[in-house]
Amino acid sequence: MVRFFRRKKNDEDDAPEEPGIESAVAVETEDSDDEPEAEAPAPVDEAVDRTRKTWFGRIGGIFKKGLSDEVWEELEETLIAADTGVQTTLRILEEVRERVDEGGIKDSDAALEILKDDLVDILEAPADNGRLWRTGGDSESVPPPAVLLIVGVNGTGKTTSIGKLAHAFQSQGKKVLLAAGDTFRAAAIEQLKQWGERVGTDVVAHKEGADPGAVIFDALVAAEKRHADVLIIDTAGRLHTKANLMSELSKIHRIIQRKVPDAPHEVLLVLDATTGQNAIHQAKYFTEAVGVTGVVLAKLDGTAKGGVIFSVCDQMNVPVRFVGTGERPQDLAPFEPREFVEALFSE
Repeated sequence: MVRFFRRKKNDEDDAPEEPGIESAVAVETEDSDDEPEAEAPAPVDEAVDRTRKTWFGRIGGIFKKGLSDEVWEELEETLIAADTGVQTTLRILEEVRERVDEGGIKDSDAALEILKDDLVDILEAPADNGRLWRTGGDSESVPPPAVLLIVGVNGTGKTTSIGKLAHAFQSQGKKVLLAAGDTFRAAAIEQLKQWGERVGTDVVAHKEGADPGAVIFDALVAAEKRHADVLIIDTAGRLHTKANLMSELSKIHRIIQRKVPDAPHEVLLVLDATTGQNAIHQAKYFTEAVGVTGVVLAKLDGTAKGGVIFSVCDQMNVPVRFVGTGERPQDLAPFEPREFVEALFSE
């Protein structure tokens, strides 16, 4: 059973731990007898079940018809229908057809493998801008508290994703503090407090309508005094005026950096997988406003059109870090491109 935010067991487990946050997501692939089965996150292949059955599962059958122009047109229609996006779909098919033609490939199974490789390449291509979860094992060690700024529009599953992240860090033995920076909605503050109670994490909050900057400053001070390992900051998700959003997030950035000069160490954008191509517009707004370093794709288990993940990586050059696979605190999985693509095409 894959465990989230767990170190792999090795001979160095008894060595004293260095101060700071473990920067890479490590997992163990063996079942553990001393942990309850309820702690196992929902598998990614179950989360993409609807997408696989509705769209991507058809692609293998399409290839079996041969490699005619009609087949490529049908593939184009299928990928666009799966919310892969027109621009990204055209790029994918151009690259796959070029490789098929150059290799003189006639076998449909071989062509399918080329498509899968290309999809993996798209997901692996985005630059690593953050400091906690870099690919290739070159993540940086961050002295506590590691500061995570979480952004996204209202209704995307932002607060739920924050709760899941808190649960994951705490499962790793880290002390976590949450900051209720979305002060424009009383419901947002209460929901974050509920998640704090649910996963056993303290929440720094002010009243509805308070200055978000004041909340975040207080949270930074509290994280330092309480010796927290991780501070996860919620933010407002209003997009009705782009200027207000950018102004508010820029202010939050300045406040964080005055207290912790190299923070935030990660800026995670929570996207709702069910919103389709609208997620691209959200990603553009927030990347421009605050410099997103990674994406949390929420509600993946609730959509039949998971192709939007390719558009985000391709057009925004931002890596997907985690995917929401269910409703429980533990249902947040580290994103693995090859595992994700194979799950889309598995039978």
